[in-house]
Amino acid sequence: MILALPSLALAQGAAPGAAPGSSPAAAPAPGPDTVVAKVNGQPVTGADLALAAEDPALSLPGVDEAAKQNLLVDYMVDLKVGAQAAEAAKVGDSPEFKRKLAYFRDKLLLDDYLERETKKSVTPEAAKALYDQTVKSMKPEEEVRARHILVESEDEAKKIAARVKGGEDFAKIAAEVSKDPGSKTEGGDLGFFTKERMVKPFAEAAFKLAPGQVSDPVKTQFGWHVLRVEEKRTKPVPSFDEMKEQIDQYLTRKAQQDTIIKLREAAKVERTDAAPAATPPAGETKKP
Repeated sequence: MILALPSLALAQGAAPGAAPGSSPAAAPAPGPDTVVAKVNGQPVTGADLALAAEDPALSLPGVDEAAKQNLLVDYMVDLKVGAQAAEAAKVGDSPEFKRKLAYFRDKLLLDDYLERETKKSVTPEAAKALYDQTVKSMKPEEEVRARHILVESEDEAKKIAARVKGGEDFAKIAAEVSKDPGSKTEGGDLGFFTKERMVKPFAEAAFKLAPGQVSDPVKTQFGWHVLRVEEKRTKPVPSFDEMKEQIDQYLTRKAQQDTIIKLREAAKVERTDAAPAATPPAGETKKP
């Protein structure tokens, strides 16, 4: 985005003539056919700005809309000026440029085609059906919510276990002595977790305890733990809204994969390179 650097500096500061600390008033986005600038008679339209705004290099998070629009107009002017100069220099006549142009044309065509085909498969009905199917296949999982205190030695852990079992407040002791920076400020609270999320000795101790029980010292590679189980429950099934983004991503990937496979099967493809490497069969896209 070298051409846009002067415009970027302007966009991040105040507009010319604006009072210090003020932001330019946001103007409505121009319509697709609205001409916002002309470069040697060639128009720059609102549709051109909308297309440029899709460029990740021009996303500019945190820049207000008025400054962003100003940047996009300046960028498109720079782009047109440079492109016109390149045309005059006959840059587009070189074989290398024509190869690049053909490559990016094919890529854009494929991207737009896949997007169009994907919309046929990524529907609310398909998403809901996949959610229902996924939920049915989920096995109930037990979760534990526990607190822990981490120390370096077994002797320290034994003393802490005795204090807790003697009635002292677990959360207060955790805040005082625990070596786990992630949980000590929360009174040692680790929240809910499944057995697979924790290292084996810790998980085995946690899942054997009943709510309210305190463990004897438990050794892991991190040190010595004293833990107390607060609650046990069956892990709740995530709602459709919680899984929707993941489901849509899966349906999109699968639709794209299926489209490409179908196109390749219908095409006559001849490999003429020497001893092409064997391509492993495409695996099924993993479900959410």
